[in-house]
Amino acid sequence: MKYIQEAFDSNWVAPLGANVDEFEKDLAQYLGNQAKVAALSAGTAALHLALILAGVQRDDEVICQSLTFSASANPIAYQGAVPIFVDSENETWNMDPELLELAIQERIKNGKKPKAIIAVHLYGMPYKHNEIKAISEKYEIPIIEDAAEALGSEYHELKCGTLAKYSCLSFNGNKIITTSGGGALVVKSDADKEKTVFLSTQARDNAPHYQHSEIGYNYRMSNIVAGIGRGQMEVLTTHINARRANFEFYQQKLSGIPELSFVAEPESVYSNRWLSTVLTTSYELREKLRLALQYNNIESRPLWKPMHLQPVFKDAPRYTNGVSEDLFNRGLCLPSGSNLVDEEKQRVTDTILKFFG
Repeated sequence: MKYIQEAFDSNWVAPLGANVDEFEKDLAQYLGNQAKVAALSAGTAALHLALILAGVQRDDEVICQSLTFSASANPIAYQGAVPIFVDSENETWNMDPELLELAIQERIKNGKKPKAIIAVHLYGMPYKHNEIKAISEKYEIPIIEDAAEALGSEYHELKCGTLAKYSCLSFNGNKIITTSGGGALVVKSDADKEKTVFLSTQARDNAPHYQHSEIGYNYRMSNIVAGIGRGQMEVLTTHINARRANFEFYQQKLSGIPELSFVAEPESVYSNRWLSTVLTTSYELREKLRLALQYNNIESRPLWKPMHLQPVFKDAPRYTNGVSEDLFNRGLCLPSGSNLVDEEKQRVTDTILKFFG
């Protein structure tokens, strides 16, 4: 409220002002690794501008992780480009590096080298960055890091959101911190940040009149929203600890049920555990458990439905191995809010323990 009031007191409520500047500085300081941050209206906006900076144009092909939220893939369509969906591996549930390389080789053989790779840290679990980076460098295809769910996660002691030339964050209402709606594009150079800000403010040329030489977008974060972000940065570590505590509570209480399993952190990986997820042994069991929780007024949800199974992308090329479809069929997201108290989590686990007898 202090930062929001400052915005009103200074009469800066537009997409510029002290809160925007300071929120970007706070994020850059937290992320480290030469991060340059441009605060935007949404994580989706960040992905869209990342594609533009990467040179993606109409009819280009962009490889995208299939097991993700639709916002990872939709900006590809905004550019008139073609998404190429790649399935997951079982360890982190993220893009399978072997399948990624196969997809690149086949697309090149077909005469269409992909222009970018969108890799996602699903539910805050970092993807296999070293393997995917090696493939990216081998074929000279840039990675766009979708870290929308992974602020606070780390890969080999580097913060997620800094692993690629273009990295995208989200501050939507359900994220680890929120600005009510908002996002950021994290880049490595001042030139890329300046270009991002230019494109996100309708690409107005430096002239005394309104002149535009490029298509621009109304994607810049407002000073009010950035004030919320500044306040949220002060509790980010607390929120990460709370999300991890949720996961550890569920794992400890439910580890004795043979029909349930949890995804573990690989070596040198630290997940913010944005959502606590659990795998059952079948689709039928997942649905019975979900409905039992719902009957007790406890909301749970299936994992993301893979993009290659979505009606809107039914004609998109895909390279699948069955992993993401299997995870979707058997996986469940449990209540994971940062404000959950032990009594609420206990009610969730008691309901599940009762369900399994």
